Amino acid sequence: MRAIDTLSELIGRLAAFVLVVLTLLIVYDAFSRYLFHAGSIALQELEWHFFDLVILLGIVYALKEGAHVRVDIFYAEFSAKKKALITIISQLLFILPFSLLIVYVGFDFVIQSYMQTEGSSDPGGLPYRFVVKSLMVLSFLLLALQSLSELIKAVKVLRS
Repeated sequence: MRAIDTLSELIGRLAAFVLVVLTLLIVYDAFSRYLFHAGSIALQELEWHFFDLVILLGIVYALKEGAHVRVDIFYAEFSAKKKALITIISQLLFILPFSLLIVYVGFDFVIQSYMQTEGSSDPGGLPYRFVVKSLMVLSFLLLALQSLSELIKAVKVLRS
């Protein structure tokens, strides 16, 4: 459980770092486009890839920190045991099955992209689109791991 939480913490820091790099890329792209009338399709695609990375890795950290979407006006008033029960139900019925489904379906999606050496359809775009697609599988695999950690923590709270 601690190892998974530590991994999720590191992933959150990586997502934060990538967000800083993404911001700098966007500023550079905007300046080069509007001041020097020079743009790059590859740079714009890289921005989208970094945005994907921030979102896909950020969801793992959000689950660890409890910063995901839920109805806090009700949840905040619940007892610790009731919160733990809701966590167990949500992990078992929603997050784990959905995450594992995405991993299962996404794996073939990535393999197909790799076998086709899929790249950007735009001239000057980035090659190796399977790398970005593999982030989806990795992200939801990590989300499933963090979900297991949250499940274990909730069971411990329920038992105490």
